[in-house]
Amino acid sequence: MDQNKKTILKSFSPVKVLIPVLLGLGATAWLFIKDDRLSELKGITQAHLGWLFAAVLVLIIRDLGYMYRIRSLTDKFLTWRNSLDVIMLWEFASAITPSVVGGTAVATIILNKEGIPLGKSLAYVMFTAVLDNMFFILAAPLVLLATQGQVFPTFDLDPSFVANLQVAFYVSYMLIAVYTFLMIYALFVRPRAFKWLLLKVTSWGFLRRWRVGAFQHGNEIMWASQQLKGKDFNYWARAIISTIFVWSARYFLLNCLIAAFTDVTFGEHMLIISRNLIFWIVMLVAITPGGAGIVEMAFPSFFGSFLGSFSTIVVVLYRLITYYPYLLLGSVFLPRWVAKVFGRPAAEKELRR
Repeated sequence: MDQNKKTILKSFSPVKVLIPVLLGLGATAWLFIKDDRLSELKGITQAHLGWLFAAVLVLIIRDLGYMYRIRSLTDKFLTWRNSLDVIMLWEFASAITPSVVGGTAVATIILNKEGIPLGKSLAYVMFTAVLDNMFFILAAPLVLLATQGQVFPTFDLDPSFVANLQVAFYVSYMLIAVYTFLMIYALFVRPRAFKWLLLKVTSWGFLRRWRVGAFQHGNEIMWASQQLKGKDFNYWARAIISTIFVWSARYFLLNCLIAAFTDVTFGEHMLIISRNLIFWIVMLVAITPGGAGIVEMAFPSFFGSFLGSFSTIVVVLYRLITYYPYLLLGSVFLPRWVAKVFGRPAAEKELRR
């Protein structure tokens, strides 16, 4: 069987789907049971339906933005239908892998099997990672200045925990920044020098065990860099603007859910978006698939001050809208996509195992 096919089927195995579901449902159940909050489920009847509809609409608009971005990055090689397949499977992969890993490795294979050469597939995936990370890197200092320290949660939290949370944020931010600027240097400045550096580092002592991997990664960087050369201003502008659009939509969705249960002023909307940015950066180092369990547990501490007794309901709705649908949709899209790119009879046989 084709090695790419093995990788895809292994990455999307039923066990990997089941683990985040169990973690997420377990954390949600614990939130309700630990303080006897089951009665709070009735509060969902008080939700403003207009804002709930807006949250779903923002989610759809966000995914359309992702489709536009990947189609634009591939110079419209992907059709809108193929872009939908790519984004749904990419989100599916991200949902069943730890946030620190993400679905980028699988995304490269997905793009390659859509007919895009490997070098270009690597370039597009690496470039999207750089764009996403640069959004965090530039936006985080702005929200810290704008909120004057209010961006870190203090609701019902021990001061020492808040201090540790701040440390986790700054460590995450620095790791993201270092990784991103290394990628920028490797992709757009000196790809050959970056490969040399990887080989030099892995020539020392115990690091030699990774030398073969470093050689391969260095080659991948050089292939990707070659594909991104010569792009015009409009290409870069579309990539940057669409990235700002999709991440703004991703954050504003939570604003819609919170506004469905409580009155939110303009200033509070800005604070929610700012705090959501910090929330996401901390969650990027989550070790569970899709942040399952960790997101549910951390959410009330970040946003409980806006919601009070509705915080548990909102985190349930938030995950129901932004997380679990991609597990379901991925399970629907995967068999059809595997059958399309690998051949229907063999693919169906493998997926039934």
